[in-house]
Amino acid sequence: MNKNDALLKDIRERLSDFRYIHSLGVAESAGYLAEKYGYDKETAITAGLAHDVLKELSKEEYLKFFEEENIILSDVEKSAPKLWHAVAGAKYLEKEYGFSDEIITAVRYHTTGRANMGLLEKILFIADFISADRNYNGVEDMRKRAEVSLEYAMEEGLRFTIEDLARECRPIHPDTIACYNEIIVYLSQKK
Repeated sequence: MNKNDALLKDIRERLSDFRYIHSLGVAESAGYLAEKYGYDKETAITAGLAHDVLKELSKEEYLKFFEEENIILSDVEKSAPKLWHAVAGAKYLEKEYGFSDEIITAVRYHTTGRANMGLLEKILFIADFISADRNYNGVEDMRKRAEVSLEYAMEEGLRFTIEDLARECRPIHPDTIACYNEIIVYLSQKK
C-alpha cells in the first residue's frame, strides 16, 4: 500500500462524510493549481488529502495530543481551537507518514498562512478556499482570482479571514498578519 492509499484509508476512518468529501475536493483543487503554477501535482494532491487529517478530534483529544507530543501553543493558538487541527495534523503526518518537510509545512500553515510561504503552502492555502464543496459568499471571486495568481487569491482569502476574526472580536494569529502584509507589499510592487 502506498502512502496515499494509506492516507485515504486513514482520513476515511477519521473524518465525517462532509470533511472527507472536502479533503478530496481540496486535493483535486491542489492538483489543478499545481499544474497551473508549475508544482508537482502528486505532492499537491497528497497535501490536499492530508490537510484536515485531525480536524475532527475533540478538545480533550487535541489537548492530550499536544501534551504527548510536547507541543506548546502560543496564547493566540490556545484561544483559537480552529487552528489546532493544522498544528496537530502536521505533527501527526510527520510521525505517521514521514512526509516531506514541504508537505508538513503546508499542512501546518494552511489555516493561518505565514510570511515567506513556499509554492506548495500557497497552493494548499488557496485550494482549501476554492474546493468544489465550498459555497460561501464570494467563492466564485476566489476561484477567478486563483486563475490570475496565487497571491491575488491569497489577498482576498487573508482579507476575508482577518475581517471575519476582527468582526467576531477574536484574536488574529501573527502569522496571518505577517502573510497579509507580505502579500499586500508584493502585489503593490507588481502594479
